[in-house]
Amino acid sequence: MKRVVRPKSHAKSAPPAAIGDYALIGDCETAALVAKDGSIDWLCLPRFDSPACFAALLGTPENGRWQLKPKAKARTRRRYRPHSLVLETDFQTSEGRVTVTDFMPLRETHPRVIRMVQGRSGRVRMEMDLAIRFDYGLTIPWVTRNDEELWAIAGPHRLILRASVPVHGKALHTASEFTVKAGETVEFELRYGDSFRAVQTRRAGVDASLRKTEKYWSRWAARCKYKGRWSDAVERSLITLKALTYAPTGGIVAAPTTSLPEKPRGSLNWDYRFCWLRDATFTLLALIHAGYHEEARRWQAWLVRSAAGSADQLQIMYGVAGERLLREWEVPWLPGYRKSAPVRVGNAASEQLQLDVYGELADVLHQSRVAAKVGAKDFDLQFALLDHLQKIWRQPDHGIWEVRGKKLHFTHSKVMAWVAFDRTIQGAERFGIKAPLDKWRTIRREIHEQVCRMGFNSRLGSFVQSYGSTKIDASLLLLPLVGFLPAKDPRIVGTVRAIEKGLMRGGFVLRYKGPRGRGGPAEGAFLPCTFWLADYYELAGRHNAAERLVKRLLNIRNDLGLISEEYQVARKELVGNFPQALSHVALVNTVINLYTKHGPARQRSNSRGHHPAFL
Repeated sequence: MKRVVRPKSHAKSAPPAAIGDYALIGDCETAALVAKDGSIDWLCLPRFDSPACFAALLGTPENGRWQLKPKAKARTRRRYRPHSLVLETDFQTSEGRVTVTDFMPLRETHPRVIRMVQGRSGRVRMEMDLAIRFDYGLTIPWVTRNDEELWAIAGPHRLILRASVPVHGKALHTASEFTVKAGETVEFELRYGDSFRAVQTRRAGVDASLRKTEKYWSRWAARCKYKGRWSDAVERSLITLKALTYAPTGGIVAAPTTSLPEKPRGSLNWDYRFCWLRDATFTLLALIHAGYHEEARRWQAWLVRSAAGSADQLQIMYGVAGERLLREWEVPWLPGYRKSAPVRVGNAASEQLQLDVYGELADVLHQSRVAAKVGAKDFDLQFALLDHLQKIWRQPDHGIWEVRGKKLHFTHSKVMAWVAFDRTIQGAERFGIKAPLDKWRTIRREIHEQVCRMGFNSRLGSFVQSYGSTKIDASLLLLPLVGFLPAKDPRIVGTVRAIEKGLMRGGFVLRYKGPRGRGGPAEGAFLPCTFWLADYYELAGRHNAAERLVKRLLNIRNDLGLISEEYQVARKELVGNFPQALSHVALVNTVINLYTKHGPARQRSNSRGHHPAFL
């Protein structure tokens, strides 16, 4: 091997793209974000939660990126190939036009990223810049040439670049300049592996990998059972959800990113590369109603495995394989997305007490059990969790929004404790399972009465965020959606009216009123909450209002149909971690709610009602 020695880099820094301007590619074990300018600014290998080797998203190009673009100024237009996660970006310059195709083949042995440049017209001068930085942009690898490949190694990591054009070292980067004529194709392949293992030489060629990848996604998308209005938006959200699924276990990450801010230059930056129990029922119902029963079964199996153990150790989130130790730490060498510090890895909220997850887990087990018509499945786990919940449900907790402050008696948390008892009682009754039902019915009634007495403010005519508070909270929209009270109950109607008056901004719903700063609200509108409001409208018989709200939500998706966690109304931009699984799940559920007879909202609010076949 010939050693390549590179000097210290003096490259200029450039800010990352707007959050909503990124595209997603992935192999169902990890994912990459690709900007409109052809730069892959985020990629963790080999898993979603592994340290990033491209971290320019949270810093500068010197923290790792892979850019492939024309040398001349270009207009761009991009799309996914129909029914797939194969990204195509057209670059039109004064010299001609090229298409860059980016994708990650479904993994056979090692993760790979493939980039193809196809000449469409003229002669287009192109440039490639690859900066590999392992350990979240910290570690510069030792790069060597091995025949037709470049090997980048640091500690346990190895990335191998194979290109059909010459490449060379330049200031601690790997670079290439080449010209593509109409009808020509230039190929790049980057594959990851352990530095201490033998290199796997057998692999499919680029063309074969593209055909296989496109075929996989097209076949998967064709399984979708929903064919109604906005079916293209539903399909794109389902493909995104599949891309956020960790294939070996069935776990679904909340997002493939960490520390993308809820407010520009803010500090509300969290690691979302984990799996939340809170999203469980929403996700299960979306998959079942869309016809993806195998994915629903695997998601449920992941939930049961992760929650298994002592009931008093139930967490609100786990790693993609069910890991429990998600200790949070800050990355001091990354400045954060457009200076939004700190950058965090891990999530300390995993150690919080959040009572609502007991209700979520009981509900997802109930919904899947009824849909599958399997009686005794997982009742032992559910009973153990309920035995513990009956000891702790009166305690304050950190709530659905994972507030990092004083514990409170959050109304939503108590309602979800009620859900835990309600669904377990219903399941035991339905399948004739022996259980202390009289005792549980008493607790269920006690929780319901307490919430109606202490969580409702008669002066405001609304339920409130926590007992004794006067604050309104968008999580209260879930009360009718989980069946706690009917949608047309005057207390629910008053609560929705208060949310519309106090938490709506430009037609979108905030989670709650947070403190204001120099840039306006502390965070953007929370998109799942806005979908929940549309669900409520549909349950309450206000179909036109629900439809208008869904149209508004669909209009803020990016050009590829992707959405984030939040939306800054004043700036008209997507913010927070991206793309966000719960937002896409909410889109699927809400559209199905609006245009089918038995949607997820009706199913959950009346859990004795219709359930689509699960098996």
